[in-house]
Amino acid sequence: MAKTLTLLLMDPPFVSANSTTAFRLTDAALRKGHTVNVFAYEGAVNLTMKGQQQHPNPAHGKTVEEEQHPLTRDIVSGLFTSGGGDRLRWINCGLCVDERGAGDWVDGPRRGGPGDFWKWVTESDQTLVIPCR
Repeated sequence: MAKTLTLLLMDPPFVSANSTTAFRLTDAALRKGHTVNVFAYEGAVNLTMKGQQQHPNPAHGKTVEEEQHPLTRDIVSGLFTSGGGDRLRWINCGLCVDERGAGDWVDGPRRGGPGDFWKWVTESDQTLVIPCR
């Protein structure tokens, strides 16, 4: 029986393993046919930013091509295209977007607010908050 899971993410990209864990949970739930709501709050609104760029790793002497640094924007896009479809709903908190200037994101997410998160919580089978610490 398909369920609905709501996740609240707060970590910006590349700061901790929290985002990676959330991506893995989202992917696993989608693969099992569940619906996943992701509410990106605070720094997590930057997970979807189009402007992310790969970089070399001079400390290890690697070029951009050799480093193949994963970008969270590509992971989010992949979640939408590889099975997410209409079962993945992603909202970037508009307040958080505005204060960070993070309005240019990949296709899929939409702008919303804390009220959207509250609505999802009341409609979901489970809610998981992944805090910064």
